[in-house]
Amino acid sequence: MAAADDVSSAARLLADGALVALPTETVYGLAARADDDAAVAQIFAAKGRPSDHPLIVHVADVQAAQFFCPELPLLARTLIEHCWPGPLTVIVPRRPGVAQAAAGGQDTIGLRCPAHPLFHEVLAQARQLGVPGLAAPSANRFGRVSPTTAEHVRQEFGDTVAVLDGGPCAVGIESTIVDCSREHPVLLRPGQWDRLQLEALLRQPLRAPDGHSPRASGTLAAHYAPRARLRLFAPPALKQALAAERLPQGLAVYSRAPAPVTTGLRWAEMAAQPESAAQALFATLRQLDDEGAEEIWVEAPPANDPRWAGVLDRLQRAAAAHHPH
Repeated sequence: MAAADDVSSAARLLADGALVALPTETVYGLAARADDDAAVAQIFAAKGRPSDHPLIVHVADVQAAQFFCPELPLLARTLIEHCWPGPLTVIVPRRPGVAQAAAGGQDTIGLRCPAHPLFHEVLAQARQLGVPGLAAPSANRFGRVSPTTAEHVRQEFGDTVAVLDGGPCAVGIESTIVDCSREHPVLLRPGQWDRLQLEALLRQPLRAPDGHSPRASGTLAAHYAPRARLRLFAPPALKQALAAERLPQGLAVYSRAPAPVTTGLRWAEMAAQPESAAQALFATLRQLDDEGAEEIWVEAPPANDPRWAGVLDRLQRAAAAHHPH
């Protein structure tokens, strides 16, 4: 079952409790109807994902969101008004008895309204078939590099999962996640919506996660990892490391600097703008893997610029996957 031939067939498969990989503007998602715990269990099994690591539920609009959270907190409503449809997930209190598996057993749930037109068409047709929303984490094996094309999904799952091809993802990294379930908003995962933009909308600072924060997608220390060992360097440290007499076998470099004329290294140039760098990030890591890189040295993006926080977060977690604490 290599492809969902069209939106209608994808919607029917989902209504029947099957898995379908769908395009979003962030990354491709491995979707199942969120109100069917048995269907959602297939996501965890296919990905090899722990069942207590919650999934984000994708909805068509505010009305659909209220199936999962009847009374959206003011913080969430403010962000929804300005940021939906788009790459922003709000964590809100979950309606008891609904989407227990998708929530990883927590009493909160992550909700997002994606901006990709094909996903919206699937949501609309699935809604007519009684599906209130779709749980959809990234369509890859747990902890690995997220997919941003239909071909990436096929590389992960072969013909075992139907794929609706919507072309390359425009954003390229997963959504920003803000916990709106408590009195003060907490930034759980950075993404295209950055801290300064969100604080301006909410008119208050975003707090850092603490011991009471809910678990959320993509927030484990090690995640987003290519097969190659990924090492993250500050720009001066990368330059110094590359000046060594002997470099590791199978080394690839991913840097905002252009490749030196004299180098025989596999070199990928990172875009100078954070939006372009994010869009290409996962596809570049997959390509370097495919080309046989054994080690990838990455120039860290600016740590003091909120616009780069999403890319930096993904690279830090990818590097941590090869350096367990």
